[in-house]
Amino acid sequence: MEIARAAAGLFVRQGLKATRAEDIAQAAGIAPRTFYRYFAAKEEAVAPLYEAGARRWVEAVRAAPPGTSVPQALEDAVRSTLGPGAGESSDSWMWVRTLVRLTHSTPSLRRVWAEVCQTSERALAEVLAARVRAGTATDDDAEHATRAAQVDGTSRVGGAGGAGGTGRVDSAAVDARLRFAAAVASAAVRAAVEGWAAGDGTGEDQPGPAELAVANLATLRDFPWDALTKS
Repeated sequence: MEIARAAAGLFVRQGLKATRAEDIAQAAGIAPRTFYRYFAAKEEAVAPLYEAGARRWVEAVRAAPPGTSVPQALEDAVRSTLGPGAGESSDSWMWVRTLVRLTHSTPSLRRVWAEVCQTSERALAEVLAARVRAGTATDDDAEHATRAAQVDGTSRVGGAGGAGGTGRVDSAAVDARLRFAAAVASAAVRAAVEGWAAGDGTGEDQPGPAELAVANLATLRDFPWDALTKS
């Protein structure tokens, strides 16, 4: 992480183009060959910082109390990891904002950001699967699931209604829907962070990343989570 912090500091202070891998190595107190042992390019050096933020959100979703609906767990995790007083100093938030903003104009850094986001999405899908299959969905989720099942019939395998209907969910469909839900949730948070980073307002009237992400996550409140708990 020391190398990542050294790289981030240089990128923020003097820009990505003006920073060489050798400069990062010197700032981190290591030899250039040691740097290249861990990273193929200078842009990759900040990946651990991107990963740390993404991992905190996913772990906060995992740690949500039993009985918390999935949409609520997602929103609470955003508030606790992206909101004011989320354990990061103002300087750290400035670094995050600058590093994410740089991805808009730097294809090589955007690739690093995209890979981290994709990895985080897969991790979130695993966490959602664990929560849903543990029966953490609420009665409200069940009501949404019933309405959805009446429309698309995904709560049955072996026929619609009558004899042959088992009330069981196809495991492939479950996995696909969980992956879809994780993709949507991840995109909601990623778009919020990128939108916040692209802005230049810092006043109290400017929405922060948590506020933007919660607004985006509202699209998942009607997702039929409870339908996925029946196996």
